[in-house]
Amino acid sequence: MSIVLLGLAGLLVGGAIQLRQQSTSKVPFVITLLLAALSAAGGLLWL
Repeated sequence: MSIVLLGLAGLLVGGAIQLRQQSTSKVPFVITLLLAALSAAGGLLWL
């Protein structure tokens, strides 16, 4: 399960980078980064 959460975190970070490159508003960018951080923390805690 931790591999899935860490993979999801990677996908979300990639999505956040794409959102930033498209110069969208900061709200979706920050929400995506927060979800990535939560997913990474969950994956690390699952270990």
